Amino acid sequence: MFKQKLQQKLVQKLSPQHIQLMKLLQIPTAALEERIKEELEANPALEEQQLENNISDPFAPTSASGDTNFEYDEEKTSANNDEENSGSVEIDTSIDLSDYLDNDDETSSYKTQSDNYSGDPDEDRGPIPIPVSETFHENLMHQLGMLDIPDTENYIATQIIGSIDEDGYLRRDIEALADDIAFALNIMVTEQQVLNTLYLVQTFEPAGVGARDLQECLILQIKRQLTNANSKPDKQKTLEYALSTIENYFDEFAKKHFEKLARLLDINSDRLKDIMAEILKLNPKPGGSFTPTDKSTLYIIPDFTIHNNNGKLELTLNARNAPDLYISSTYKDMLKEYGRATNKTRQHKEAILFIKQKIDSAKWFIDAIKQRQQTMLKTMEAIMRYQYDFFLSGDETSLRPMILKDIADITAYDISTISRVSNSKYVQTEFGTFKLKTFFSEALQTESGDEVSTHEVKKILSTMIEGESKRKPLSDQKLTQELTKQGYNIARRTVAKYREQLNFPVARLRKQL
Repeated sequence: MFKQKLQQKLVQKLSPQHIQLMKLLQIPTAALEERIKEELEANPALEEQQLENNISDPFAPTSASGDTNFEYDEEKTSANNDEENSGSVEIDTSIDLSDYLDNDDETSSYKTQSDNYSGDPDEDRGPIPIPVSETFHENLMHQLGMLDIPDTENYIATQIIGSIDEDGYLRRDIEALADDIAFALNIMVTEQQVLNTLYLVQTFEPAGVGARDLQECLILQIKRQLTNANSKPDKQKTLEYALSTIENYFDEFAKKHFEKLARLLDINSDRLKDIMAEILKLNPKPGGSFTPTDKSTLYIIPDFTIHNNNGKLELTLNARNAPDLYISSTYKDMLKEYGRATNKTRQHKEAILFIKQKIDSAKWFIDAIKQRQQTMLKTMEAIMRYQYDFFLSGDETSLRPMILKDIADITAYDISTISRVSNSKYVQTEFGTFKLKTFFSEALQTESGDEVSTHEVKKILSTMIEGESKRKPLSDQKLTQELTKQGYNIARRTVAKYREQLNFPVARLRKQL
């Protein structure tokens, strides 16, 4: 027997326009420019206003909503899309062209520049400079090319240089390098040959390149300085002690057991200070001095700007987020010509439908950009009002506890929308450029019952560590006790977590002479 079951489901189906808006919301300004370029290339009915051809003032104040003259019937659009996707060969003969021909103004009808949009968009969209320089590995190969060595040794050196990472270290085993040369070049070499060639590469600039660990890297740099005949005798003696320290007592040095080091080296504290000072001058990452040009240099482009105008905060949106888009006049003229035709053939109707679809797509994109601007401005304004004291003073201790739900309640947006807006977005202030995510933090309760932001606690913790005695740094337990005295009841493990987030090592490693 067949069984019938009635089941009711609540399904949320997002429209293509809504999906497009969500995608546009979560991308930063630089990615938005690329997205607009893609849309301009894909849709010939969409064009970007050229300022020199704009008769009216492109910076004339308008409403923050950026109203556009284009309106469209969503139901008609959906019907047309369904007809296209179904593969029907029937052409709608009752296409109303009035919605597409109601604006004869060939200048931009999508004026979004206002007091809420800053900067000259034509100037802002200039090319981003990219530094050009010799890469680290190119420099090493250039030094290799200056040597007159046998081909086999040259092949080994090339393999070694190719295996050196960006920090300047050789992380690959000698045996593995010999196998690589055998498989890649069909050249049989011994491990001793590879090792001897490595010693040759380690003579290249910068000093320390080709080292297999930090200890070897420091040793190579000290030995390079010891070969300098111009060094004063006292400095030479200090370098000899430094070399002995790294070669024989590296663990004690790494753990900062200064008293033990002084006993082992049989020196006083003043001499030990000089030794530590020389070692600290060395570069732990010799390859880091070269700018990698094989990777794209990242530039932070702020999405918002906040100005302090005599105690009143003013929020502006980056002009790159407000492109001047409009419907192509060519496409509108084509619609006019097809609309005037008395005997519409099948080709005429198909052309009208194609043009209509392109114009609809352009309108959706323009509307999505407009909504993106409205949403970003409204969200950022809510964040600015919520953290008003911080944007006035720049003092991190004045940051209030704030979660996504707080801003969602103010703006009446969904929490996911607030998350998309705050993700990968930056705001430029008088105190620097900040990621929006940094303004969101959990709350901690003080002894008085007040709620403070974790940013405030981290700021106080950072001040305490920076002001501590370098000879006797504060342990996590003592830091916890000091915070408790100030009214912040925090567990020791929480203090340790905040300390790690602030990139401070444990007390033993912060110790100095």
